[in-house]
Amino acid sequence: MTDRDGIFAGEDPFEIARRWLSEAERSEPNDPNAIALATVDPQGLPDVRMVLLKEIEADAFVFYTNYESAKAGQIEAAGKAAFVMHWKSLARQIRVRGIVEREDGPKADAYFRSRSLKSRLGAWASRQSRPLASRAALVAEVTRQGVLRGPDPARPPFWGGYRIRPLEIEFWADGAFRLHDRHKWSRAEPGERFEVIRLSP
Repeated sequence: MTDRDGIFAGEDPFEIARRWLSEAERSEPNDPNAIALATVDPQGLPDVRMVLLKEIEADAFVFYTNYESAKAGQIEAAGKAAFVMHWKSLARQIRVRGIVEREDGPKADAYFRSRSLKSRLGAWASRQSRPLASRAALVAEVTRQGVLRGPDPARPPFWGGYRIRPLEIEFWADGAFRLHDRHKWSRAEPGERFEVIRLSP
């Protein structure tokens, strides 16, 4: 183990992540759960976009999206992804790299039901990542889906969650004179015990 104390203290990286996120929820002005999710396309070209992290489980990080989107296609092809969660208000970040699996069961159904009606209809209406004639066409499709689906639309079969089971988690905090604190937790396979090392800034 490394000389971890203060904000880095603890033997469970997921608990540390939950603690940091909880602190950010009190200080970040917008979307403290935003993550920059990185994937690669079939040619190996990196791709990154912001999504919202919806849950930190006992051994994984969960977000939701359209399974027909570009990011979902890249995730399905590679089976791996990475993300960084950065909070300017705390001068901290968490970096994660790992194996990805779908979450398209009852937990995905429950999360979808928790969303606003307009968000649920938007999920039905959007052909995510594909060409769109105009915003008016999208709004019209949302209206059409409202008529078709009614006041309590079920989760679309093409929409659900992804669970990232990390092989690496790095906790980073800003330090004076650019002497940042970095602690990397790593393991060979999901479910194994993490090893922790301190990294140079």
